[in-house]
Amino acid sequence: MSECDYAEVDEHGRLHFPPALTAALGLRPGSRAKIRRCGDAVLVQRPTVALARLYVEPTTACNLRCRTCIRHVWDEPIGHLAEATFARILEGLTACPDRPTVVFGGLGEPLVHPRIVEMVGAAKATQAQVELITNGTLLDRGRITALMDAGLDALWVSLDGASPECYSDVRVAGDLAHVLANLECFRDLLLQRRTEQPRLGVAFVAMQRNVHELPDILKLSFRLGVREFVITHVYPHTDELLQEILYRRAIGQMHGGPSRIRLARPVFTPETAWMLDAMVRGQYVARLDGLDALWPVDTCPFVLRGAMCVRWDGQVSPCLPLLHRHTSYLGPRLRRINPYFIGSLHEQSLLSLWDSREYVALRRRLEDFDCSPCTACNSCEMADANLEDCFGNAHPTCGGCLWAQGFIRCP
Repeated sequence: MSECDYAEVDEHGRLHFPPALTAALGLRPGSRAKIRRCGDAVLVQRPTVALARLYVEPTTACNLRCRTCIRHVWDEPIGHLAEATFARILEGLTACPDRPTVVFGGLGEPLVHPRIVEMVGAAKATQAQVELITNGTLLDRGRITALMDAGLDALWVSLDGASPECYSDVRVAGDLAHVLANLECFRDLLLQRRTEQPRLGVAFVAMQRNVHELPDILKLSFRLGVREFVITHVYPHTDELLQEILYRRAIGQMHGGPSRIRLARPVFTPETAWMLDAMVRGQYVARLDGLDALWPVDTCPFVLRGAMCVRWDGQVSPCLPLLHRHTSYLGPRLRRINPYFIGSLHEQSLLSLWDSREYVALRRRLEDFDCSPCTACNSCEMADANLEDCFGNAHPTCGGCLWAQGFIRCP
């Protein structure tokens, strides 16, 4: 389907999408698709009938000790994805009518796993798109070549600083020059092979201490051929990180809040950037027409993308934040985030877990986001954990989820 196409209305007033778009969005007969009006346009959200994105956690081990790592506030053992567990994942992928994108990530460094290249190749052999998230320190020429040969479609690299000092301040024990040299090798190998695969993406965690280096991070698109950037706020799981957040004033503005300004397509130059600064200082919410509807608040990004997550031990969760027990701050309140699992791949198949009554009901609840507004209210003891809320929901309760409010993003 082209970037611009047309839907048609038949004699009965029913709207028909082009077949290619229908297939791409998983719009099957009988499926339920959420729609939202956006001015004179309508946003159609992917239905949650089909599994579209599978996050696989190869390991919880890592070769760095980053300031932002959730490992600082948990006491779980280090684990590695076993061969038998991965075999169950492959069985599940093969059974999917439309292969989901497989993303090797989670809370460890995937390249620490000794069989990661083999797993990438095996997942690719199922005809799935395969992505991998890494800190980039172990991307030597041999691993890059092996990942390319295995058919990797996209490589995401976490970079939280453009200067050696800022990078090592966040990525403790990390060496920016070494990582950039690895990415230059990656770029050169792509040129030698005359290919654009794997695509290169960069994930940047914005904080008080490093946000000034974001412009230089974006310049990597010219130097290294970065195709996509994910810029997210930091997840504040310690008091130190709470002081680093950049959204403190906005966290209470999800429901109601100050007046909005509709902006035409902006072109901010040194001469006009003061306008955006003036709006922010005036506590207005700058609104690029249409973009707020494309990713509004009270929207679970994992449900929106048709995602499911497999922990290293085969436990299956709806999202990355619920894979592991940890604490995080919601404003000044320290919350206990209890993990939530749909089941285990050692007991059920991937598709049976996806289609289970419990998980279908949870996705439906999160589509409607029938959750108490903890991020805006945050005033009772129920917000201390994700076990129950004042709407009568039981674990998992997502009203205090920073992903659902658009503050945290994952590739």
